[in-house]
Amino acid sequence: MNNLARLRSFIREMTGLVEAHGADEPKLLDQAEKLLHQLVSHDDWLPDEFARPSAESYRQYLLYCDPLERFSVVSFVWLPGHRTPIHDHTVWGLVGVMRGAELCEEYGLPEPGKPFKPVAAHEVRPGDVDRVSPRIGDVHVVSNARQDGAAVSIHVYGANIGAVKRHTFDP
Repeated sequence: MNNLARLRSFIREMTGLVEAHGADEPKLLDQAEKLLHQLVSHDDWLPDEFARPSAESYRQYLLYCDPLERFSVVSFVWLPGHRTPIHDHTVWGLVGVMRGAELCEEYGLPEPGKPFKPVAAHEVRPGDVDRVSPRIGDVHVVSNARQDGAAVSIHVYGANIGAVKRHTFDP
């Protein structure tokens, strides 16, 4: 895969969106979702080294971090059986599936003394884009939805996600 022009174009357009709509999350997400859908609808741009799975756990590869840390782009690679803990993001995010499929189990906010239970689940397939944000709900578990191969997704977060303090939850 070597059509890096697609990724460069996506980054340019995302930078413009963040500059124009950074304070208006709903508008930003509407526009950015369209951009991410266009990107993940093509499977000719992600270099192989950023789609390499690990037998131990899902992998994350930073593809880009805006110099002002307004957004970052990360590839995630999942083998069958890989899953995240229950977690949040504390910033807006978009998840676009490029290969395979992911299962997203959504959780409501925890109530003291009560077990943490999923409130909904949905599958995200190639070309689909999922949204997360503290404003709309961002506590979930993500896993590979298939038993027959790797899943690859592209995540865009409204910060340098590697520097953001996030939470994991014990069910």
